Formats: sequence, C-alpha cells, structure tokens
Amino acid sequence: MGENTPKREIRGMAKTVREILGNAKYSVDYFQREYKWTTKQVSELIDDLTLKFLEYHDESHDRQEVANYGHYFLGSIVISDKNGYKFIIDGQQRLTTLTLMLIYLHNMQKERDDKVNVVDLIFSEKFGKRSFNLDVPERSKAMEELLAQGRFEENSQPESVRNIVECYADIESLFPADIKDSSLPYFVDWFLENVHLVEITAYADEDAYTIFETMNDRGLSLTPTDMLKGYVLANITNEEKRTETTVLWKQITGTLSELGQEETADYFKAWLRSQFAQSIRERKKRAKPEDFDRLGTEFHRWVREHKEALNINKSDDFVRFVQREMKFYARQYEIIRKASQNYTQGLEHLFYVAQLGFTLQYPLLLAPLSPNDDDVMVRRKLQIVASYIEILLARRLWNWHSISYSTMQYAMFLTMREIRGKAATELVDILSKRLESQEESFESNERFSVHKMNRYMIHRLLARMTDYVEQQSGTASRYLEYINVAGDKRNPYEVEHIWANHPERHQDEFNHPIDFEEYRNRIGGLLLLPKKFNASYGDLPYEQKIDHYFGQNLLAKTLHPNAYKHHTGFQEFIQRSQLPFKPTTVFKRAHLDERQLLYGKLAEQVWNPTSLADALK
Repeated sequence: MGENTPKREIRGMAKTVREILGNAKYSVDYFQREYKWTTKQVSELIDDLTLKFLEYHDESHDRQEVANYGHYFLGSIVISDKNGYKFIIDGQQRLTTLTLMLIYLHNMQKERDDKVNVVDLIFSEKFGKRSFNLDVPERSKAMEELLAQGRFEENSQPESVRNIVECYADIESLFPADIKDSSLPYFVDWFLENVHLVEITAYADEDAYTIFETMNDRGLSLTPTDMLKGYVLANITNEEKRTETTVLWKQITGTLSELGQEETADYFKAWLRSQFAQSIRERKKRAKPEDFDRLGTEFHRWVREHKEALNINKSDDFVRFVQREMKFYARQYEIIRKASQNYTQGLEHLFYVAQLGFTLQYPLLLAPLSPNDDDVMVRRKLQIVASYIEILLARRLWNWHSISYSTMQYAMFLTMREIRGKAATELVDILSKRLESQEESFESNERFSVHKMNRYMIHRLLARMTDYVEQQSGTASRYLEYINVAGDKRNPYEVEHIWANHPERHQDEFNHPIDFEEYRNRIGGLLLLPKKFNASYGDLPYEQKIDHYFGQNLLAKTLHPNAYKHHTGFQEFIQRSQLPFKPTTVFKRAHLDERQLLYGKLAEQVWNPTSLADALK
C-alpha cells in the first residue's frame, strides 16, 4: 500500500460515554442533516436513562456501589477516522444530545462539593483556546453560552442551533427532581461509566458509508409494528377479509406515519396501554416489567401473550380488532396529536398540556374513549381529561414539584386505569375528586418564583395567565403570539422582571442582595414582554417604565391607572372575577406582595376544576 492509501479496516468496540467523548474529537460533515431531536426524543432518552438508574439506586448506597449497577445500551455510531480526526457518519443526534446532557449535568453541579468532573468530556483546551469534543463551528457559540449560563438567544440562528437550544431547555424541564439532590453524583457516575455505545470505525469513507447504508436499509430488523401486523393478519383465515384488513392496516399506518417517523409505534403504545394495561413495574431494585412497561417496548409480544384479555381468539376477532378498534383509536390518536401540535378551537387544553412537554397525556386521553362514542362525545371527553391534566401540572409546577415522566408515570397509570371507558359525567366526577385530593394548590406556595424553576415553564404559565385576562376581557386570544409561535419571531416574548437587577435601589427594604433577588424572582414581580421592550426599558426604575407598560398586554397594563378607564370588558371581568387588580405608581415590596396574591388568585381561576364540567355543556 502507498503511504496515502487509506487502511481498509473496520473496527467495532463497545465504549462508555466517558470513553466515547473523553478521548476524541468528532466533527460532522457538511452534507449531514441538521440536528433534529425534539421534546419527544429527549423525553424518551431521559426517561429511559433515569428509570434504568433508579432500578438500582438506593439512597443508602456508597458511591462505589454504582459500579455494580445495571448497564444501558444506547445503540451504535458509525465513524470515519481520517488521520485520527473522527467524522460522524451515523449517530450525531445521539452524540449531540449526550453532550447537551453533560453540559446540563455540569451546570447542575457547579455549586456542589461532591461534583463529578464532566468538562473534559465537553471540551478541551490548548494554547488558551477551547474547542468542543463534538466540534461543529456553527454551534460553538450556542454551546459556549449554554455551558456558561444555561441560556442562549437562538433567534435568527441556523436550524440546528435553534434545536440545540430547545433540546437543552427540554433537558432542564424533564430531568427528574428526585435525582437532583443527593442522588445526582451517583447518576453522573452511572451515566459516564455504565451507559454504552458501540463505536464502529472505518478508515475509508467508502467503507463507513457502506456500513451506514447496510444498517439503515438492508440490515434493519422487523419492528414491533411489523411483527404485530404479521401476527394479526396470520390469524385471519378468510382470504377476502384478510385482504380487506391488510389494505386497512396500510391505510391506518400510512396516515399515522405522515404525523412523524415514530408515530405508528407510539400510537400502538398509547392505544394498548390506555385500554389494556393492568399493572406497572414497582419502583424498586430488580422489579419486573409489567403490562405498562412491556407495552412500551415489546407490545407485539405482549399482545400474543394476552390474546384472551384482548378477546382475540378466532379469525373474526382479529378482523374486529383491526377494522373496529384499531381504526377507531388511530383516528382519535391522529386528532389528539394534531391538536397537541396545533392550537385547535375546542381542544385547546391538549395544546396547553403539550406545551409543558408532558408526553404521558396520550394514553390518558385515549383511556375513556369507546368505539361507541360519536365525534361530539370524543371531543367532550378529550377536553375533560386534558383540562384535568393541565390543572394537575400547573399546580405541581406552582409548588416546584417535578412533572417528569418518571415522577408522574405511576399516578398517571392509576388514573388511566380508573377512567377507562367511563362516560363523560363519570369522568368529570372521578377527575374532580382526584383534584380535590391533590396536595398542591396555588395557595400552598405563596413564594412561587422563577428561582427554582426553568424559565420555559414560567413562560408557559405566564402566557396562559396573560391570555386568560385578555380573553375574559373580550379580546381575541394571543396565546400563540405569547409563546412565540405566531407574531414577530424576531422580537419574541420573554419573562421579564418588573424590578431591574439593581439591589442598591431597594436598600431601604432589603438588607442583603440575596434577599432582594429572592423577592425579585417571585412570579408577582414578573411579566411577559417582547424582547425589544426589555432591551429598551428593562434596566430603568419602575417609575420610568410604568407608562411604557401601558402599551403592552393587558396583564402588564394593569399596573397603570389608565388601564381601569374606558375598558368596559376589563371592568366587567374584575367585577365578575372579584380579582384584586389595582394600579400602582410605585412598586415596593408591599406592591409585589399584592401582585403575588393577585397572580395566585388569577391562577386559581385559569386552572379551575369547574372547567372539567364546562365540557359537558
């Protein structure tokens, strides 16, 4: 071989996250697709990782015992090695997300004495210049800012950068609260040493792409959906009915696949869980996967083993299973997914819940539905369940409690099982009683603030509250504008403080800057305002900003005396709601207390359990 002839060699090696990201530099070729992961993929990864970790973790363990915890396999990546510099042929989505997880874990540990060093897996430094181990120049600025402060303004950025910033926000909001305290260093150790990938390395591009094509085209195994299809159709003995059912199956799965690449499998998981899961794995070491868990990973096998429970014993049963039940629930799943992605009149609460990144809503929404329900009844039940979920989540967020998949899974399973097949009136009764028994309320945390919660969630809550005040005052909804889905995307709405970050201006009421900061971050001192507004006026004293607030949304306007003049709709809303709105020309500690009380009472009305019964009208 000549000196410049590439080695025709292929190596496959299992490596830990530490070994993958701690000993090499990776780059992405220019022809690679953008970083595309969404909340769904991020949520599934975090759920899989944290649930696997919690299977083995016990608070009584020493750190050394993590070495004996179970392992998690994250799949394979394909690399083209060019003189020691590695180009990712397949796997950039996972490696990018793993890097963002590491940045998040680094930021989470900054103030801890027991922190686990992860920075060497994120970047290296030579001659005073830092470069990321996953080195993609257009992403570097965003990664730097996320590493430094956990935030980056992604407007007018390339698609990959926008998606990366959104992914980081998802990790922040979805990471379970029960791992953030004493368990965090244990989780970081486990994540670095017990999560594995197989790195397949070729030393010639031609070989690397051959491997990639083989894995993604000819070499793929049958999916659970394929195997379920084979099992069902094989049990239909009448040839004509089998042909009809095959055509219908293709139509259903074709429609679902138009929603997204993994939507067909997600539909089967949601449908089968909603109607048939009777058990769920206990959250303890070595606990066995039960119905709910297995339907999330091997639903084809579970159906075969539980055909009695599904009442599919004869050929006609399998025909009915597809032509009546699968068809009905697929149509409703399509409606649910579209309403979750696009604001839909009459199904607004599905969109509100999806904005909180809560993927457990899908089996819960399907649970009370029956093939006997007409379209009106289906929509009625969906609104009832979605209203319940939104109230539940808003109350938990208000009290700084996690709404992550792992935290909520068991409670949602119990609720799903209880409401299965119920009539709308029964549904309202069951879910109202569940809300009555909920410990969290909007009164149980008078100090609710952005301090212990990421801004994304505060943003969504404030958007709902702001929009509610305006709608109740007779103004058309601007919710999509407030969450930056509609309107001027170059000037997005942001959570802004009424008090500028100048503790010296408030020394008459606060002895220490820390006390000032805690108060300043309370929700009563926050508004949702366009970014340009804060850039222009945010640093000013309140007395110089108040006139400018009058030109903003109605919730911001309520600080100004003129908001209470000549606005019949708003005046009627105050009278009807009895909410303690009042203007103020100065904004001292006592005024923030009043505003905090107002927001709490406003939240009680926005997320009022009576909205469940409203769907019956």
